[in-house]
Amino acid sequence: MNIKGLEALRAFMEGGSLNEAAQRLHKTQPQVSRLLAALEQEVGFPLFNREKRRLVPTSEARAFYSHVEHALHSLDEVKLAAERVRTQQRQHVRILTAPHVTEALIAEAIARMTAEYPGFTASIDARSRLDIELWLGKEQFDLGITVLPLDSDIIEIEPMVTISAVAVMREDHELATKKTIHVSDLVGQPLVANAPRTVMRQRLDATFRTIGATPNIRLETPNGLVACELAGRGLGIAVADAFVARSSLKPGMAIRSFEPAIELTYILIFPRWKEQTQVVKRLATLVRDAAHQQVANSLV
Repeated sequence: MNIKGLEALRAFMEGGSLNEAAQRLHKTQPQVSRLLAALEQEVGFPLFNREKRRLVPTSEARAFYSHVEHALHSLDEVKLAAERVRTQQRQHVRILTAPHVTEALIAEAIARMTAEYPGFTASIDARSRLDIELWLGKEQFDLGITVLPLDSDIIEIEPMVTISAVAVMREDHELATKKTIHVSDLVGQPLVANAPRTVMRQRLDATFRTIGATPNIRLETPNGLVACELAGRGLGIAVADAFVARSSLKPGMAIRSFEPAIELTYILIFPRWKEQTQVVKRLATLVRDAAHQQVANSLV
């Protein structure tokens, strides 16, 4: 299958228009259009509908693109690996993690690594926990950071730190005067909640069930950072991972302890199919140290 056609599809799906795709690929719009037309011929099903002189991806195109994205990502990794071998970059680490972890744990560890290892380089792939589960076994990585539960025979799991969820709200919220928020305080309160499939939401729902109540969900998002941001703007209360809350902390936001405790265990994950280098081991140690330091400097 023609790689240039697949790259044209990726550029269009990411950019949203022929003009944007052409700019990303450093080609003209007619050139991109021809690549997409050739790809359409090759796959044998329509990739676009023409609506008011605009190309609109079909449902088949969107389903196909999920596979294309993964294939091209793997190809990009191969190209980068070749470049690292060519330039003798022996200290590169590929990190798979959740977005909020980058600021809470990774940033300081990366800074120290670059000071200790002048040749150190890294690529950080920030994904949701659900995405991490989906990509395990398909993605090339050296070190991952996520939350239990996670069950996979192809990875080695090392528990790192256990933290408790916190309540996030605007500082002038009526409940912000309390040092600790109990789940009973939230009955009837508008909540900004994580999506139902997330660990945080499942634990929160279970906590409400212990008092025979149902959470009053005003807003729902799969992204904990977004939930905290919305709560900080006074749109409800979010019960969040403490690392997420720390990463999203802004003036005017209040963070309080939450009871009964909802505990989340962060883990380091390593692929079983490859040996841990000294650089990976050192980075893991620094991330672990950062996690314990964050707990020691608890916000609540």
